Amino acid sequence: MNSVSPSAVQYVGGVGVVGFGKRQGTDVGGGGTRDATTAGEPDEVDKLKTKLMSAWNNVKYGWSVKSKTTFNKSSPVTVMGHSYLLNSEDEVEWFRRAFVSRLWLTYRREFPQLEGSTLTTDCGWGCMLRSGQMLLAQGLLLHLLPRDWSWPDAQQFADVDFEALRPRSPSRAGGVPIPSFGYSSSSRTPTTSQKTSMPGGTALNHTQKKRPESGRDRQAEPLHRRVVAWFGDEPPAPFGVHQLVELGKSSGKKAGDWYGPSVVAHILRKAVAKTSEVHNLAVYVAQDCTVYKKDVVHLCDQSLNQSWKSVIILVPVRLGGDSLNPSYIKCVRNILRLECCIGIIGGKPKHSLFFIGCQDEQLLYLDPHYCQGVVDVTQDNFPLESFHCSSPRKMPFSRMDPSCTIGFYAKNKKDFESLCSAVCVALSSPEEKYPIFTFVEGQAQDYGLVGHSSSYPHYDTSPTPGPAHMLPQGKLSRSNNIGSSDDFVFL
Repeated sequence: MNSVSPSAVQYVGGVGVVGFGKRQGTDVGGGGTRDATTAGEPDEVDKLKTKLMSAWNNVKYGWSVKSKTTFNKSSPVTVMGHSYLLNSEDEVEWFRRAFVSRLWLTYRREFPQLEGSTLTTDCGWGCMLRSGQMLLAQGLLLHLLPRDWSWPDAQQFADVDFEALRPRSPSRAGGVPIPSFGYSSSSRTPTTSQKTSMPGGTALNHTQKKRPESGRDRQAEPLHRRVVAWFGDEPPAPFGVHQLVELGKSSGKKAGDWYGPSVVAHILRKAVAKTSEVHNLAVYVAQDCTVYKKDVVHLCDQSLNQSWKSVIILVPVRLGGDSLNPSYIKCVRNILRLECCIGIIGGKPKHSLFFIGCQDEQLLYLDPHYCQGVVDVTQDNFPLESFHCSSPRKMPFSRMDPSCTIGFYAKNKKDFESLCSAVCVALSSPEEKYPIFTFVEGQAQDYGLVGHSSSYPHYDTSPTPGPAHMLPQGKLSRSNNIGSSDDFVFL
C-alpha cells in the first residue's frame, strides 16, 4: 500500500485538520461512525452509510492548511525529558532528531473491516486510541532500542520558525543543560559546559556541526521497523486498532465509540499482557491517583530467576473540574522534563493529543487527527515516512483538558526507585496542597480499595463517580470530588 509523502504529512496547528473550511467544533464524522456500527451482519444501508462517511472523512481529515509553529530561541524546549536551546544549528539538529524520531500514529482509512461493524477507518472516533498507541510506542522504543537511538532517515522540519523572543521562563547559556528532574543511568555521560543532552541521555560535543549517523542507529532499524509493524492496521497486529477495539469490549466499548484516557490505559495494559511479541515488560495502571509500590514490585519481581521486568506505569488523573486547574501547570511541566516520562495522553476539549514536551507556557504535541492511507506492514521494507511527523505543533497549557493519563518507564528495579524519587520531586508544588498523584508503600488492598484481585487491581471506568475508596489517612480521594476521568468526549 502507498503511504503519504513526507511533504504531504502536515496538519493544522492548534485546531486539527479542517475540511471545507469548517472548524472542528462538532464532529460529524464521529457521530456518523457511531451510527454505522452494528452488532450483526451489515446490510446494504449500513454499507452505503459507511462508504459515504468514509468519503466525508477522507476530505475532512485529508485536506490540510499549513501553518507555521514558532519556537523561541531564547528558551529551552523539552522533548521526552531532554532540553535544547535553539540558538545554534547544533541544537536545532538535536531537537529535530528527537522530535521526528517519535512514532506518529494517526487516523487511517481502507484497513480491514473491524469485527462487528462496517468500519474500515477510525476517522472521527479513534483519536484517543491513536494517542494511546503513541504513548505505548515510546515505551517500547525505550525498552528495545538504545537510549540514544534516533531514526537515521528522519525528515527535515516543515513549517517551523525559530525566533528570538523574550523568554517567559528561565533560560540557559548555550550548551548548558537546565536543571533536570531525571535520574541518571549507566549510559548517561556527565554534561559539561561544552555539551548538551541528546535523546536518551547521551552527552554530545557541540563542536560537531551535525550528528554523524550512528552505526548503532542503523543496526537498530530492523527493531524500529518491527515496533512500527506491531501498530499496523490489521487484525493480527498486537497493538493495532483491531486488537485495541477487541480488548475494549470488556470495558463496554466497541468500534465507533469514543474512548477516554483511563479506559485506553487499561486497554494498553491488556494488550501488552496478551501478546507474546514483547518480552520482559509489564504495564501497571495506577488506582485513584495512587501508585502502590508493592503492587508494582509484585508485577515486576521475578524472584525465581533473579530478574526484574521493565515496567510502563500509567497514571490516569483529572487536573481540575471542567477546566485545567492552573496550579497544576508547573507540575505537568516538571513531569514532561523527566527522563522517565514517556508522554501524556489527553488533549484539549473534544480533541485528543499526545503531549511529548513543552516550551515556556506551551505544550509540544503529536496530533493523530490526520487521515492517511493504510500501510501494509507485512511487506519487506514498507515505507516509514507516514509513521514519523516533521511538523511540530504547540498549544497553551491553559487549553489542556483536565482528563489525561501520564506515562512513565523504568528499565529495572533501580530505575523504578529513582523514578519514584524524581516524580515526587516534580510533583511537589507550594501552589497546590494535594499532588496530582502519589506513591505509597504497600499494595492497594491494604487501603481497602474495591475491585482488587490477585491478578490485577480493577480501575473504575464508569461514566459516573465510583464508590468512595479508603485512602491513607490525610489523603484526598479525587474520585469523590471531580468524577471519572472518562467524562471526556473526544472527536
